[in-house]
Amino acid sequence: MQKILGALRKACDQYSLIEDGDKICVGISGGKDSLVLLKAMARFQTFSPNKFSLQAVAIDLTNGKNDYSKIESFCKQLNVPLEIVPSNVFEIVFDIRKEKNPCSLCANMRRGLLNSTAKRLNCNKVALGHHKDDLIETFIISLFFEGRLSTFKPKSYLSNTNIYAIRPLIFCNESDIIQISEDLPILKNICPADKHTKREQAKSILKDLDTTYPNSREKIFNAIIHQERYNLFDKN
Repeated sequence: MQKILGALRKACDQYSLIEDGDKICVGISGGKDSLVLLKAMARFQTFSPNKFSLQAVAIDLTNGKNDYSKIESFCKQLNVPLEIVPSNVFEIVFDIRKEKNPCSLCANMRRGLLNSTAKRLNCNKVALGHHKDDLIETFIISLFFEGRLSTFKPKSYLSNTNIYAIRPLIFCNESDIIQISEDLPILKNICPADKHTKREQAKSILKDLDTTYPNSREKIFNAIIHQERYNLFDKN
């Protein structure tokens, strides 16, 4: 956990992710990333120079079919209130719309529910569990499948809700998150598209690159976060 906390603090300092008086909604998907984020944020709360409060929010995509009892106990141990929001996202995406590429619609609906709930609970920021590997994979997805240079930012202003989305784990390796996630109450992923997504293909591309060109993943990450390394065409 010390390694995760060090990376989290670095991200908060470098990108001003947390400010005094913030009420931060932590999105809980039930996966390892969001649960590690919540645990790290609760720990960081005890020694952060900025005083902030936490609110956990879980969007139940199955409209009550998921069992959140262990996550509820986990949040109580951390002294973080949890709100579970039932939704019929899975039904809309897979049964009604029958999406062939469901991830985009599912993510947009889930994010919309999370942000509106955060706003209702008077939170001014939403913390998401995206980590370093997610950043790189999103860049690869945009490049190879969309033909553009794009990925998410450590901090983004959401004008429709007047809140900020922050990603405190942006400097954390997925391997470090996996190491400390064994004892967490992780929900089983019941998504029909699990392991059959563009993200899985991006993981495969990066694995091949790292095999052929060692340390390529780290080089891609550094190229993204260090703006002085950009040398692309100017509009003018």
